[in-house]
Amino acid sequence: MAAAPAAAGAGASRGRQSAATAAAWGGWGGRPRPGNILLQLRQGQLTGRGLVRAVQFTETFLTERDKLSKWSGIPQLLLKLHATSHLHSDFIECQNILKEISPLLSMEAMAFVTEDRKLTQEATYPNTYIFDLFGGVDLLVEILMRPTISIRGQKLKMSDEMSKDCLSILYNTCVCTEGVTKRLAEKNDFVIFLFTLMTSKKTFLQTATLIEDILGVKKEMIRLDEVPNLSSLVSNFDQQQLANFCRILAVTISEMDTGNDDKHTLLAKNAQQKKSLSLGPSAAEINQAALLSIPGFVERLCKLATRKVSESTGTASFLQELEEWYTWLDNALVLDALMRVASEESEHSQGTSGDNALPHTSARTQLPQSMKIMHEIMYKLEVLYVLCVLLMGRQRNQVHRMIAEFKLIPGLNNLFDKLIWRKHSASALVLHGHNQNCDCSPDITLKIQFLRLLQSFSDHHENKYLLLNNQELNELSAISLKANIPEVEAVLNTDRSLVCDGKRGLLTRLLQVMKKEPAESSFRFWQARAVESFLRGTTSYADQMFLLKRGLLEHILYCIVDSECKSRDVLQSYFDLLGELMKFNVDAFKRFNKYINTDAKFQVFLKQINSSLVDSNMLVRCVTLSLDRFENQVDMKVAEVLSECRLLAYISQVPTQMSFLFRLINIIHVQTLTQENVSCLNTSLVILMLARRKERLPLYLRLLQRMEHSKKYPGFLLNNFHNLLRFWQQHYLHKDKDSTCLENSSCISFSYWKETVSILLNPDRQSPSALVSYIEEPYMDIDRDFTEE
Repeated sequence: MAAAPAAAGAGASRGRQSAATAAAWGGWGGRPRPGNILLQLRQGQLTGRGLVRAVQFTETFLTERDKLSKWSGIPQLLLKLHATSHLHSDFIECQNILKEISPLLSMEAMAFVTEDRKLTQEATYPNTYIFDLFGGVDLLVEILMRPTISIRGQKLKMSDEMSKDCLSILYNTCVCTEGVTKRLAEKNDFVIFLFTLMTSKKTFLQTATLIEDILGVKKEMIRLDEVPNLSSLVSNFDQQQLANFCRILAVTISEMDTGNDDKHTLLAKNAQQKKSLSLGPSAAEINQAALLSIPGFVERLCKLATRKVSESTGTASFLQELEEWYTWLDNALVLDALMRVASEESEHSQGTSGDNALPHTSARTQLPQSMKIMHEIMYKLEVLYVLCVLLMGRQRNQVHRMIAEFKLIPGLNNLFDKLIWRKHSASALVLHGHNQNCDCSPDITLKIQFLRLLQSFSDHHENKYLLLNNQELNELSAISLKANIPEVEAVLNTDRSLVCDGKRGLLTRLLQVMKKEPAESSFRFWQARAVESFLRGTTSYADQMFLLKRGLLEHILYCIVDSECKSRDVLQSYFDLLGELMKFNVDAFKRFNKYINTDAKFQVFLKQINSSLVDSNMLVRCVTLSLDRFENQVDMKVAEVLSECRLLAYISQVPTQMSFLFRLINIIHVQTLTQENVSCLNTSLVILMLARRKERLPLYLRLLQRMEHSKKYPGFLLNNFHNLLRFWQQHYLHKDKDSTCLENSSCISFSYWKETVSILLNPDRQSPSALVSYIEEPYMDIDRDFTEE
C-alpha cells in the first residue's frame, strides 16, 4: 500500500487514503471495529505487507480514533516525526517531537521495572505497544542510521542529544514490548552501527545497554572484527567505559551453546568439535583474538580488576552516572538506592522532629561511599568474567603471560579483605528483589567469579605459584629439602617480582576464609574447586604438605563426616580435593587415620563415599593408586601406615574393589557420558590396569561375570563396558590434553592406558584378558552404534 501524505488537505490524498481507512475499518464505512486497526498493524508487522506505519493514515483519522482508543497521541507524533526526519531536515523539530514521545514511554518502563514484569505487556503498557505497532521502532532505526548516508560526498550529522533520545525510546520499548529486542537483533547492520555510537561519552551508556540487551537475544553471535575501527574505539574508552563495555564482551566471547557444560554428553561435544573443525574458528574465538590484538587491552583489564575503590572515579562523576542509570531504568540497584535514600530521609525526619533534631546528613553522606563500593564490585564482576573466559580460550598461554606480567594476582590479593571478601554491613546494598545471601547479589557473584578466575588461573599451569608470597615459596623449598626430594622446577622458575606481597598470599587467604565458611554456604563448592586446581597435574609432595600444614585435610573431613554435608556438588568438590591432597602422600594418610579414629566415624565416611560414586570416584581412584604405590615401597613409615590406616585396608580387599568396579561401570552408558561422570570410566580402568600389573586381570573379569549372573542379567554389564571402552578409544586417542591429564594424574603412562583398553577389546574369544571371553554368545551385544538411543 502506498504511503499517503501526512496532511489530509488534497482531494487526491483523501481518495488514496480512503482505501486504507476502509481497510482499517474492516471494509465498511461505519464505525471502526475496536482493535481491528491494531490487529491489521500486527499482521502487517509480521508479514511486512499492508498496514505497518502511522504514515499510512491521515492525521485526521488518527486524531479521531485516538479519542476512542486513548493512544496518547503517539500515532500522530510518529506522523510528524516521519515528516520532520527526512534527509534534508535539520533535525531540530524532529528532536522536539522525540522529547514529547520519550516521557510517554519512560513512565511505562519505570512501572515495568518496579513491578518485576509480572503483568502482560500489551494490555498493561499500551504506549510502548502502540509506538511499536505504528512503526515507531523502525522509524527510529532509520533516523539513527541517517548519518551513515552520504549526500554529494557529505555525511549527515546528528546531535548526541538526539541520538540519546532515540536510544532511550528504543530501550524503553524493548523493556516493555515483547519481540522488539529480537527484531532489532535481526538487523545486523544496525547492531554493528550501534558500536559506532559508543565513541561519544554522552551516548555511550545508553548505547552499551541497548547493545547488551540485543546481543542477549541474538541467535547468531556478532563478530567484533566487523565493527569499524574496533581497536581505536576500545583504546579511546576511559576506564569507566571499558568496565561497562565488558558487559557486552561477556556476550561476544562466550561460546553460545557448544556443549562445554558438564551436563552435555561427550557424544554431543565430540560431534560439535568435528563440526567446528570443518567450519574453522567459532565467532567467540574470533572475537577473543580480536580483543587480544588491541594494544594494552589485557593490561587495562588487570588495572580495572585490581583498582582500589579510592582510585575509582570521583563522587561527582559517579553520581552523575547514577543519574544516567536512573533515567535509563536499566539498573535496579540504582533505583533501589535512590528509593532507600528517600525512605531513610523520611524516617529520619519523622524521628528527629523538635528542637534537638539533627541535620539530615546520614543518608546523604553514607550512600555515595557504599554505592561507590557496590559500583566498583559490579565493574569488577564483568572484568573478572572477561579475563576468566580469555584464560580458558585458545590463547590461554598468551593471556596467562600477560596476566602475570601485569600483576593481576598480587593486585587481587591486596583487595581480598577490603573488597572481595569484605564483611557484609547491615546497610549493604543488594539488587532489587534479592537479599545479601542471594546467589544473584553483586557481593556473592563477585566472590564466585573471583574463585572461578583462580581455578582457571591455577589449573595445570606453573603460574599457579604466583598465588603465594616470597615467604611461602621459601616454605615450599624447605619442605622439599627436608624430604630430600628435588624442588619443583616451576617453583624455581617463578619470577619473585610477580608474586603476592604482604603477610599472606592469595592461596593462604583463601584457605582461611574456607575454614570459616558456614556449613550451608554456597561458596564451599567454588572454594574447594579453586584449591583443588592448585594441586592438579603432576602430584607435588611439597604442594600437598603446604596445604596439610594449614589444616586443610582436617577441615575437609570435618565437613564430610562431622557436619554430614548433604549437598552433592559440595561433596563432590570435597572428595576431589581430598583425593588430590592425599594421593601418594603417606603423611596425609597418617593424618586421615588420626582424624577418622573410630569405626563409627569411618562408617559415616564410607556412607558418604557410597552414597554417590559419581561424586566420590576420584577419591576412590587416588586411594587405589596410592595403595598400589605404597605396597611396592620398602619403608618403615609406609609399612606403618599400611598396617594402621582403615581406608587403605578397606580398599585393599578384592571384594571392595569389585564392588566399586561393578557399580562404576553400571552407572554410566555411552549415551549418558558427560565431562562430569566420565571419571567413573577412567577410575574403573585404573582398577583394571593395576590388576593387570599384578597379572590378575582375568580374575577381575571372571568375578564381574559372576556378579552379572548373580544379578540375573548375564552380559548386561560387560556389553556396556565394551561399548564404553570403544568410545574411550574414539574420545581420548585424538585429544592430547585429556591424555596428558590422565597420565599426570595417575602416574601411569598413557601407552599403558591404551594397551590395557586394546587388550580388553581384543576380539579373540580365547584371550583370558578380553571382555568377549566372558560374554556368552546368546548375550553378545558389542557392536551397537554410539548414536543409537
